[in-house]
Amino acid sequence: MSRSGRRYKPLQQSGNGGGFFPARCDRVRMPRARVLLLCFLGVLVLAAAVLRAYLPNDTAGAQVSRVPAADLSKDRSSHKPSKVSAAQISRLASQVDAARLWETHLRPILIERLPGTKGSLAVQQHITSTLSSLSAGWAVDLDSFRSPTPRGQVTFTNVVATLDPTARRRLLLACHYDSKALPPDPRAPERVFLGASDSAVPCAMILELVTSLDAQLRSFKLQRLPVTLQLVFFDGEESFEEWTATDSLYGSRHLAELMASTPHPTASSHTTLLQAVDLFVLLDLLGGPNPLIANHFDNTARWFDRLIAAEKRLHRQGLLKSHPSEQTYFRKDVYLGPVQDDHIPFLHKGVPVLHIIATPFPQFWHTLDDTEENMHRPTVENLTKIMAVFLAEYLGL
Repeated sequence: MSRSGRRYKPLQQSGNGGGFFPARCDRVRMPRARVLLLCFLGVLVLAAAVLRAYLPNDTAGAQVSRVPAADLSKDRSSHKPSKVSAAQISRLASQVDAARLWETHLRPILIERLPGTKGSLAVQQHITSTLSSLSAGWAVDLDSFRSPTPRGQVTFTNVVATLDPTARRRLLLACHYDSKALPPDPRAPERVFLGASDSAVPCAMILELVTSLDAQLRSFKLQRLPVTLQLVFFDGEESFEEWTATDSLYGSRHLAELMASTPHPTASSHTTLLQAVDLFVLLDLLGGPNPLIANHFDNTARWFDRLIAAEKRLHRQGLLKSHPSEQTYFRKDVYLGPVQDDHIPFLHKGVPVLHIIATPFPQFWHTLDDTEENMHRPTVENLTKIMAVFLAEYLGL
């Protein structure tokens, strides 16, 4: 419920005409010295109560964070990326393994993966086992919940991986791993919707990013810096029938609410996991040839500029394939309107969003032709290299 919807109960008036505090000292008939002493003791009690509210409670054995939300917002807005050198760009690009991305990360996701099914569970296990095998030491959590849908109660599971859960702030990199239920093709009833671009390829890109950067992320984690990297693989992005506010975005709606009500750090009384998110970067509908990716939000335009710069620098160094000009993908001179996606529940709660999505949508969007055969391998590899440079600069790897 929003702040404007809360009801506040007024303080009850005491019988002697006073408010919340006891009657004033000068209304008590007693010697002056005793009056002064009692007033002094009252001040001490009040001061102790105030200090207790604002200082850690050591006797409880918990360290209570007193970082105001305003400080997190200031740190977020003042965060400055590092600028990697030409040699670093070459090394980052060389670490991206296109064959591993395709064969190891993507292929196991190219199955029907409707929420609550065996296919969904298989993809969950693929994601969690891949992350658990890395040396960086990811904390992997399954956020499972049940929700009503047009097809009855369904179990959804978001996969959430955090590099350093104790860090004050996090860069959140997200995609969705569920697939959409489409009517069968009467000419080929055995075919199912695989959602290669929507969103198997983005999931595989994220897995390849953290695999290729594993050594750097391990060293980064050991530095215990204020910002960390968090990955979210959403379940239930797709609608079961027609897209509505209640039949769509099941996983992201649930996780946004959960993070908004979860203190961070654990014993904090001032900040939540949602307020700890510096930037919400969402990948979707990637994998087709010649994607046009526009900037959707003015308040994150400086981060979109980093993507443009990374694309240009990689192009100039000859590190991108089938890439005709230095600014092929990321464009600020076009805008085709807003897109409903997993960022919406977070955007509505004030989280800055960087939406990396092809617009206009690919021609095979929400058709049985969204398959591996229609993906463009050089483009997928190029976008992964651009994202590797972006992560390295944001985190200072």
